[in-house]
Amino acid sequence: MKTYSEVLDYLYKRLPIFQRVGSIAYKGGLDNIIKLCNALGNPQTKFPVIHIAGTNGKGSTSHYLASILQSAGYKNVGLHTSPHLKDFRDRIKLNGIPMPEKDVVDFVNSNKELIEQMDCSFFELSVAMTFWYFAKEKCEIAVIETGLGGRLDSTNIVDPIVSVITNISFDHVALLGDTLPKIAVEKAGIIKPGKPVVIGETQSETKPVFEAKAKELNCPIYFADSIYSVSNVHTLSKGNTPYLVMDITKNGKPHFTELYSELNGIYQQKNICTVIAIVDILNNAGYKISQENIKQGVAKVITQTGLLGRWQTISTSPLTIADTGHNEAGIKEVIKQLATVKYKHLHFVIGVVNDKEPNKVLALLPKDATYYFCKANIPRALPETELATIAANYNLHGNCYATVKVALDAAQKNATQDDLVFVGGSTFIVAEAI
Repeated sequence: MKTYSEVLDYLYKRLPIFQRVGSIAYKGGLDNIIKLCNALGNPQTKFPVIHIAGTNGKGSTSHYLASILQSAGYKNVGLHTSPHLKDFRDRIKLNGIPMPEKDVVDFVNSNKELIEQMDCSFFELSVAMTFWYFAKEKCEIAVIETGLGGRLDSTNIVDPIVSVITNISFDHVALLGDTLPKIAVEKAGIIKPGKPVVIGETQSETKPVFEAKAKELNCPIYFADSIYSVSNVHTLSKGNTPYLVMDITKNGKPHFTELYSELNGIYQQKNICTVIAIVDILNNAGYKISQENIKQGVAKVITQTGLLGRWQTISTSPLTIADTGHNEAGIKEVIKQLATVKYKHLHFVIGVVNDKEPNKVLALLPKDATYYFCKANIPRALPETELATIAANYNLHGNCYATVKVALDAAQKNATQDDLVFVGGSTFIVAEAI
C-alpha cells in the first residue's frame, strides 16, 4: 500500500470500527493491546502520560491540557482523542499537528503481518499506533483520552502521572452499566496504585465509588469542584472571535480574574476547574506551568490543538452553531447554552445513532423549533424517518432529509438573519456539517 487513502481503506475494511458499526466492534479486554504493544517494544512506557476518562468533557479537558503544556514550552506534546471528526489522523497529534500521512502508511505497512495475525479492533490498532508514534517522536508528555469506559479501554495500559475522570452520566449503558455507580466502576478502572486522581464533578452516587477505589490503591484523590469554582461567566468577542470569560476562585480566594477561553460553551466552566486541578498536580510532580501558561493555553486552545465541534460557529449568515453533545447530560448543557443566545426562531438539524436511547434526549428539546431530521453516513445512524416518528411523540416536528448536507442547506435557506441554526444530536452529524 503506497498511499494514505489505500491504507485507510484497508484498515476500515479489515478492522471493526465502533465509530461506524457500534458495539459489535467493541472488544472488552486488554489482551490484544498488550500483545500489540509488546510486539512494538512497549512504546507506551517511553513517555509520561496524563490519562483522562469520563462521560462528557474529556475531549475538551484533554485539549485544554495539551494547549497549556504547549504554552508552557514542553516539546512534542502528545494528544490522543477519539472519535475523529474529519480525518483519522486527528486522533493522534503532536503540538496540535496531526500524525503525518507517511507515518500512518509506514506503520501499517511495517506491521501488516501483525495486524492480519491478530484479531484486533480499529481502536486497538489506532491506540498502538499512537503509542508507537509518540515514542518515535520522543514525546515529552502525552495527554491520552480513553475511548469507551476505562477499566477495559485499550489506553488503560499506561502508567500515568495522574488519572482524571471528568464526570459520570448515562452513555453506552449496554456496555458500561445501567446505573451511575456501575458506570463509575468502569471509569475508575483507570486509577493506578499510588498515583493521584482528579474527579471533575462531585456526584453523590459516584463519589463513594471513587473514594473506595482511591483508598484501595492508596491514591490521593481530589474533587476539582470542591477546590475551584467559577463566577462572573460571560461571553465577549475580540475581533471575530467569541470567548468565554470567567473568574476562578481557589478554596474561596481569587485565583484568576477574566480567564479567556477560546472554547466558549458555558459548560466549559466545569472542565476549566478540572484542568486547573490537574495542573496543580503536575506542578507538584516537578513540571513548571505558570498561571500565565494556563491563561495562554486556555485562550488559544482551538488555535493550538485544532479542536472542532464544541459550540463551534460554522456560519454567521445565518448564525449556525454545531456541538457534539449527544447524551442526556450533554444535551442538557446544550439547552442551557441555547438559552443564552438571542434569536427569533430555532432551526435544529438533528440525527442520532441507532444504539443509543433517543427518548431522554428528545424529551429535553424545545418544542417551538423547526426540526430537520437527517442521517449521518455511517451504518450506526438511525434512519431519519424513524427519528422523526419518535420525535413526534415529544411534539417535535419538521421534515426528513437523506443527508446532513441537504438538511443543513435547507435549514440555512429557511432561516432569516435573526434566526439560529443549530446542528447536533450526534458527533457524526456534526462531523459532516463542519
